[in-house]
Formats: sequence, C-alpha cells, structure tokens
Amino acid sequence: MDRLARNLDDLRKLVKEFAQKGISVFFVKEGLTFNNEDSPISNLMLSVMGAFAEFEHSIIKERQREDIEIAKKRGVYKGRKKSLTPEQVEQLKKRLEEGATKTFVAKEFGISRETLYQYLRSSYNS
Repeated sequence: MDRLARNLDDLRKLVKEFAQKGISVFFVKEGLTFNNEDSPISNLMLSVMGAFAEFEHSIIKERQREDIEIAKKRGVYKGRKKSLTPEQVEQLKKRLEEGATKTFVAKEFGISRETLYQYLRSSYNS
C-alpha cells in the first residue's frame, strides 16, 4: 500500500478511481481486494491499513533524518557530490549571458534544469 500512494488520501482516491473503471486492486502483503463493490468493511480496512502504511513511512523518514543529522555532526555525511566544478558553473553562467536558453545549457552540461537553477541560486547567495 505504501508503494502505491503518498498518503492515505491519495490511496483512497486511487483505489476509488480504479474501482470506478472496473479495475480490482489486490494488495498481496495485506491480502485485501478492492473493487467497485463499495462495502463499509472494505472502506474501513482500506483506511486502517492505509493509515498504518502512512504512519510506518513517516517513522522511517523521521529515523532517516535523525541518522543523517548524527552523521553530519560526526562529519561522515557530506551530501551528494556536486555535478559541476566551479569552472563549469562559470562556463554555464557565461553561456546564459551569451543568450543560450536554460534548457539548452542544462542539456549541454548534462544536468537537469532544476539543477541549473540550484547552481544559479547558490551563486547569487554567495
């Protein structure tokens, strides 16, 4: 269940959409099947199991954040390696100043547009 949806509301919406289209949803691990037969028991089971899945996911993320903070304090966790060197970032800025589009420059440097924007934001803040 936790792999199908981001949260309980999303899970209910997806299962309802599938059921309306005549698609049965079977959760192997939980042994539950949902289809267009709307019964109070199936709605309750979906809500309870979905809530547990959402809760479990939240606990895992919280532990992960705590572990990352501990690793940062020890100096072990430094984050992901930068995609571009400072020289490449300067070249990137120069290409943009010359009038190249951000999409073209991002492709040229092998990065996403969002990564390009992150480099531009960080250089303005420096």
